[in-house]
Amino acid sequence: MHTAPDGVEVVTSREKARHLDSPPLLVLDAVTGFLDTHGIGSGPLAWQRIGDGHSNITYLIERGSESVVLRRGPRPPLPKSTHDMVREARIQKILGDHGVPVPEIIAVCEDEALLGVPFYLMNRLDGTVVTDTIPPHLSPSEQRRATSEAVVDTLVALHGIDVTGDELASLGHPEGYLRRQVERFRGLWEVNTTRSLPAVEHIADWLARNQPTSQAASVVHGDYRMGNLMFAPQAPARILAILDWEMATLGDPLADLGYLTATYSEAGRPTTPLELTRVTRSPGYLTQRELAERYQSRTGLDLTPLPWYQTLALWKAAIFCEAIYTRWQRGERPGDTSFGPSLETGVPRLLERAGQYAGLTATTRR
Repeated sequence: MHTAPDGVEVVTSREKARHLDSPPLLVLDAVTGFLDTHGIGSGPLAWQRIGDGHSNITYLIERGSESVVLRRGPRPPLPKSTHDMVREARIQKILGDHGVPVPEIIAVCEDEALLGVPFYLMNRLDGTVVTDTIPPHLSPSEQRRATSEAVVDTLVALHGIDVTGDELASLGHPEGYLRRQVERFRGLWEVNTTRSLPAVEHIADWLARNQPTSQAASVVHGDYRMGNLMFAPQAPARILAILDWEMATLGDPLADLGYLTATYSEAGRPTTPLELTRVTRSPGYLTQRELAERYQSRTGLDLTPLPWYQTLALWKAAIFCEAIYTRWQRGERPGDTSFGPSLETGVPRLLERAGQYAGLTATTRR
């Protein structure tokens, strides 16, 4: 049995897993058998948890000369319609066929008997994810700007894909997307919290009253930020892959732009728990406003209602962060000594920032 730094248990066999109070996230003999079935490597496994995700879990699996990435959801029980790894793998397969930079999906396991939840394998990419440190090859000022520009331009390209035909049309229903988002997350708050934060309802009411009319329909990533992009390992700045497609659907493209800009770190702005790539506070990177202006110049969309989408983004973020906080309070995040407890004040900060975008700061403090 192995224990990762965050308390996640990895066991060698399913027999040992049966004797644990909490199911492990990785069972090595089960993964070995799955790799054997698909002819991937030989001999014992080496594993390493990678990524900054606080929801789904990703491992680098090395076996002989082969390296693959395994992605799975958290321990069950899982909320309905969340952490669907089979759907996430299917989305990437479809988008890859349309030229979207995504990892290659190698195999999908729908059998929950192996790890307790479905999972999939994808190819390992030789690239860089930018979060807390600036990679040397992307550090010169012109590469900092190019990094920000690549973030915007990749989003523009994603939103430019025609979603009216073939398999893409099966990924969602863009009509009514914004209304469903507000209704769905409003309902999730009640099942994910143990405390009273009136700002949640105040902002929900404002969002419902002021919903804009969608100008276009596109693939919506749902968690589009620099930390979910992998850059090439050498200059110039170029995106190899967009990662983490769990929340992808068809809907309003400005939802992605609202999330990108609202969670983007910028010097002089207050921090929130969703600023996961802090390097953009350094000189040389585009500002939130410059990101939006570059997007607008390439799409022609009217960004007058962008504050509504930014409000939606941070309000939703507060609700799913509250779910993490509640799980931490219940002891379901063993070893989490930083992120989970930080959300006691972090969730109210997200709501306050959302209220500022909506012009409701005074209301959200009541």
